[in-house]
Amino acid sequence: MIKKSKSDVSTVLIVGSNQGDAKSLRIKTKHLNRLKHYAAFLIITIIGLTGAIIFLSMENNRIEQEKMAYNREIARLKKQIPAPKDTLEAINYIQRIEDKLKKINQYLIKRGIKGFNIDGIGGNDQSEIRFSPEETYAMYDERLKEILVGVAFTPMGYPSNYIVNSTFGYRGDPVRKGRVEFHAGLDFKGRRGDLVKSTADGKVIMAGWYQGYGKCIRIRHKNNLETLYGHLSKINVKAGQIVSTGQVIGNVGSTGYSTGNHLHYEVRKNGKPVNPKTYLNIH
Repeated sequence: MIKKSKSDVSTVLIVGSNQGDAKSLRIKTKHLNRLKHYAAFLIITIIGLTGAIIFLSMENNRIEQEKMAYNREIARLKKQIPAPKDTLEAINYIQRIEDKLKKINQYLIKRGIKGFNIDGIGGNDQSEIRFSPEETYAMYDERLKEILVGVAFTPMGYPSNYIVNSTFGYRGDPVRKGRVEFHAGLDFKGRRGDLVKSTADGKVIMAGWYQGYGKCIRIRHKNNLETLYGHLSKINVKAGQIVSTGQVIGNVGSTGYSTGNHLHYEVRKNGKPVNPKTYLNIH
């Protein structure tokens, strides 16, 4: 109960459950009159803050939902959009080119020749003619096919040891002293039994004793070229057999018209001997 006095102060009695437990509190009367306004303001403030919290929470959820929907749509569109056709074709062309270059290098290594560098294969052509990616790679592809066939069936590299004892051309006869003879190939230094390898893919057209060459092998290739391996101690192939680049076909010896163990090697074009030195390396 509140007791008003004539002054500006009011007394508020706080009564407990026991009658003797009453306490009094003196408060300015004007504050008591404004108490209902304070209560109303507090309630409105609490309601406003609660509403703001609810609104912000709902807005945050909405933004997260929209973000998830956007990511799902992007993922769906990525699945629907295929890679450009010309890009796929270009990649396929490049892969085929790289495969051919690797095979060419394998042929060179089998012949004892260091493989070439394929960096910057496109060159720096600044001509006005412009080709589409498909046309450009197709031209490279066709050209490499020709190179691959040429490398596979052209004698290149060393059939045995790298050391040359006697070169192509006229020389003094090593057996009949004082005479001059035409040496139709290269003589490679070697020991009896050293391996002799074919320098290109081809077909064996002769394997046996051949005049002053002793035990000899002749291999015909598709481009009117023929290779001859003479003075062998052993022959490992037969006439009519197809041989591949780097295949062991015999062993070094000193049979026939010979003064010691070595390999006589010839390259013939259209049946006539040419300098094998031309075919030892790519220039």
